[in-house]
Amino acid sequence: MRQIIVTGGGTGIGYAIAEHFATAGDVVTITGRRRDVLDAAAAALGVTALPFDAADPEAVAAAAAQLPGHVDVLVNNAGGNTDFDRSAPHDLAAIAAGWEANLRANVLSAVLVTTAVTPRLATGGRVITIGSIAARTGTGSYGAAKAAIEAWTADLAGRLGPHGITANVVSPGLIEDTEFFRGNLTEDRRRALIDATSTERAGTPADIAGLVGFLAGPLAGHITGQVLHVNGGAYLGR
Repeated sequence: MRQIIVTGGGTGIGYAIAEHFATAGDVVTITGRRRDVLDAAAAALGVTALPFDAADPEAVAAAAAQLPGHVDVLVNNAGGNTDFDRSAPHDLAAIAAGWEANLRANVLSAVLVTTAVTPRLATGGRVITIGSIAARTGTGSYGAAKAAIEAWTADLAGRLGPHGITANVVSPGLIEDTEFFRGNLTEDRRRALIDATSTERAGTPADIAGLVGFLAGPLAGHITGQVLHVNGGAYLGR
C-alpha cells in the first residue's frame, strides 16, 4: 500500500484528495492547523491526522518524526488567500504583512514540508502541489504566491527527476464547496466566474482529486514540471 501525505487535508479540496486515496486503499496522513477539524476528517475517512502549521519551520521539524518513514505521494494543498482574513491595508507595514502572510501560507508551507520529506520519497514518488488560476490571472499577493509555486515546482522537477520522482502543479479555477472565500464570494462574482468557463459550471473538489489521483498513478510517470489547469476553460493553458 502506498503512503500518502495531504497537507490541508481537513476540508474542501484536501479532504476530497484524501478521500480519493483512502478509497483506493492507500494509507493516508492528513495535516492541518486545526486539530478539531482534522480529527473529524480523519475519523470520517479512516486516515491518520497530524496537526501542525506547515509554514512554521519548527512545527514541521517536530512533526517530521511522526510522518511516514517512506512517502509515495506528497500533496501540498495547505494554503489559501490570507487576504480574506485581513482588513484592507492602509500603510506599507500592513501591505508587507499581507504579502508575507500569503507567501508563508502558500509557498513556504509547500517548500518546508517537501524539503522535510524529500529524503523519504520513494523511487517513482510524486509531489503534487495545488496552485491557482490566480497565478495567471492576477489577484495580488495570492496570485504572486501561486505563481512562485509554479517556478519552484519547475526547479523541483529538475532536482527530483533523476531519482524517478515527478513534481507537478494542479491549478484550479473556481471550486465550490470549500472554505476558500470565507463567505466573501458574492453571487454576482460567482456568476461572472462561471460565465467565464466553457463548461458553464463551477468546479468541485472531486474534479481536483481526480486529476491528482491520475498524476499520482503509474500512467503519469513521464509528466513532470507541468502546470495542469482545472478551470472549465476559464483560462487556457497553452
